[in-house]
Amino acid sequence: MNQNIDILLVSPNEAKPLTSVVEEAYNRGIPVVVIDRKTSSDLFTSFIGINNYELGRMAGDYVAHYVHDTAQIVEAIGLLGSTPSVERQRGFEDRIRQSPNIRIKARVYGSWLQDRSTAAFLKIKDQLEPTDVVVAQNDPMAVGAYEVYKSLGIERSARFFGIDGLPGPDGGIQLVADGVLQATFLTPTGGEEAIKTAFSILEKQPYHKEYIMPTVVIDSSNVRVMKQQTDRINDQTRDIEKQYSLLEEQRRIYHNQRTLLYLTVIALGLTLILGGIAFFALRNNRRINRRLAGQNEEILLQRNQLIEMTAKAKEATEAKFNFFTNISHEFRTPLTLILGPLEDVLSSPKLHFTIKHNLELVQKNALRLMRLINQLMDFRKIEENKMRLVVTENNITDFVNEIAGSFQEIARRKSISFTITSRARDLRMWFDVNILDKVLFNLLSNAFKFTNEHGTISVGIDRNVSGEQVVITVQDSGVGMTPEELEHAFDLFYQGNKKAFKGTGLGLSLTKEMIHLHHGTIDVQSSKWKGSTFTISLPVRREQLGETEVAPELPVLLPTMEDIKIYTSDIQPMSFADETVAAASRQKEHSLLVIEDNDDLRVFLKKRLGGNYELHEAEDASSGIAKAYDVVPDLIISDIILPGEDGLHVTEMLKQDLRTSHIPIILLTAKGAIEDQIKGIKLRADAFIVKPFNLEYLEETIKNLLNNRSVLREHYTSEIPVEVRPNTTSKVTRRFVNEFIAIVENNIPNEDFSVDDICREIGISRVQLYRKVKALMGYNVNDYISTVRLQKAKFLLADPQYSISEVASRVGYSSQAYFSTVFKSKFSITPSEYREKKRKGA
Repeated sequence: MNQNIDILLVSPNEAKPLTSVVEEAYNRGIPVVVIDRKTSSDLFTSFIGINNYELGRMAGDYVAHYVHDTAQIVEAIGLLGSTPSVERQRGFEDRIRQSPNIRIKARVYGSWLQDRSTAAFLKIKDQLEPTDVVVAQNDPMAVGAYEVYKSLGIERSARFFGIDGLPGPDGGIQLVADGVLQATFLTPTGGEEAIKTAFSILEKQPYHKEYIMPTVVIDSSNVRVMKQQTDRINDQTRDIEKQYSLLEEQRRIYHNQRTLLYLTVIALGLTLILGGIAFFALRNNRRINRRLAGQNEEILLQRNQLIEMTAKAKEATEAKFNFFTNISHEFRTPLTLILGPLEDVLSSPKLHFTIKHNLELVQKNALRLMRLINQLMDFRKIEENKMRLVVTENNITDFVNEIAGSFQEIARRKSISFTITSRARDLRMWFDVNILDKVLFNLLSNAFKFTNEHGTISVGIDRNVSGEQVVITVQDSGVGMTPEELEHAFDLFYQGNKKAFKGTGLGLSLTKEMIHLHHGTIDVQSSKWKGSTFTISLPVRREQLGETEVAPELPVLLPTMEDIKIYTSDIQPMSFADETVAAASRQKEHSLLVIEDNDDLRVFLKKRLGGNYELHEAEDASSGIAKAYDVVPDLIISDIILPGEDGLHVTEMLKQDLRTSHIPIILLTAKGAIEDQIKGIKLRADAFIVKPFNLEYLEETIKNLLNNRSVLREHYTSEIPVEVRPNTTSKVTRRFVNEFIAIVENNIPNEDFSVDDICREIGISRVQLYRKVKALMGYNVNDYISTVRLQKAKFLLADPQYSISEVASRVGYSSQAYFSTVFKSKFSITPSEYREKKRKGA
């Protein structure tokens, strides 16, 4: 700085040591270009490098997909405190936390060096087995880890991933080609961009405050091409350097000859010799120029080849993105062929209401799929910067009213107070009708999704204080957002923890991008359980929009029927009222509890099973457990993936509780992972059914489980008269009887079991218990306990592996003699005679 430099280029090894120097240079007015790694301050002119957080996240995403979301990982971290090390670690571990079955078992610090990485891994060599993946923050540390694993003979059990992807004999590309690394992530050095940026700054040309270099995964699928390209570039670089050396050598010879010529002229002083030397020098100079011209042509040829190779690589990348767009577009044709015939069939007046309800369910989910495809295609357009504004001057008040009018019928059905207010009726502005209608449809659709019945939704339209912008607000009294959800509301693919609705995480992100195309802003204010308010600010005049196209004619402001259906399909209530009322009027022998967070599937199961069973429903784990304790159903159907706790937790809680441990549980799952099935069986789940499932198979599974439970109970209570067994649909009575029977059956082996234990478990007095059991079952409590014990004794006596003494103990009698006396009194035959009779009968 004391030498009055024009610009400073800095590539710090660590963030903190050079921060003060960079800040001092910047404060003196010296432009500072920071390369590859940032300092601890934002006081710099331009930064050129990679986004290390996204690089780490990209590595985590690649590893997660490679191991299929199940792995043990050892992470090798670079220099402690350096910006790349911190950001790469944070990005990698943020992504890995999204895959609960992937675990980082150990972290080592290799300071970017191979030998230190080797030493660090040797310190934890006892912890290395088993390891599925080793992820290092650069290629040398990955090689150090590989050598340790190789020395231990376990290098084949793990896969090694590095970062840098440098060319050359020991670079990451060669290591991938040799099979040492599974993959590496290219991190461009940014030298060329740094020089260009420096000249742009000095020449007062536009430049980027932050120039983020692109990165790419190098693995077995593209390493050969990358290696060929880098080898060719290296060869060309060496040729250029060699040619440059030859040029310098020729220049040196030329200067020497010129000096010699001057000395000769001075020494001899002869004009003839001077002329001869001049002639020789001229001829030699021409020869050099011809040689340089040839070399220049070769350099230009190599440059053109490099440009051609770059164009081919860009073309390949573009082809990949075009495939993504085309396959999304291809989905629209079969969806059109589904929705078109559906509308024709649904319009028939002769269609039976049962079939109509099923077809409406198909139509609703097909429209939802169409909406997802439209969002994907819009996302692709924005990503490629192909979405352009086509603006016209329109009345924004009329436009918003037309869009909002599409939701009036839904507001009426849900008893929601829906209002639209505007201080100016003729409020004209320039906007793209086809883009802004998607924004409003999406915001209103979300508002109706998350607002319960009897809530409020309001839309406001007004000018700001300066009159240069129109402000549109969408306010609801719905469930609102937590601070964490509010912070990430507009992040791409982010989904909050909403119980009733799960989306793709595209809607609000696309909304924000579309508003930015209009040079506007969108903000949100929200509190949990207090609702949300979205505020859109848009410029009024066309000049504020920048480069846009003007539509050749005024567009139709009315929303299309397709848009209305697509954006309101998710919030249309499904109704099976006729069948539900008819089914509820019939008395059912068994009751079912369905725990499912998808409203459509829950209503569909209720409609299908409600004709034969008394149906209860819950939308999440906590309400499902509470409902099970309340109604004590005969069987429970639960999805595994639920908001909050999952279906496995529901199974564990209910099977551990005395009141519900006897209830069969069927688990539904969309993944069918064997790990979940094993865990469910350990928790005593009775059946697993994978989505999409066959309804007849589900119905037969329900029948078999209920029949098996009846057969099991019949073993113990077969001699209890049928007329006194409980056959009532009263929830309170059924819950009491089921709890009473469960307590008795679970305490059959307990010789100290008494009526007081039952009273304590149920929470009623002895008198109430005797009266209630007598009224409902026609039995004295002690007689019922004795009968159940003796019925189980008959069942055990039929098995010769138990002695009579063991049978007596298993049914709660400490004395074999007393047991024989009671048994003979009940059945007019001793236990030994009964066993002998059963043996002969067999």
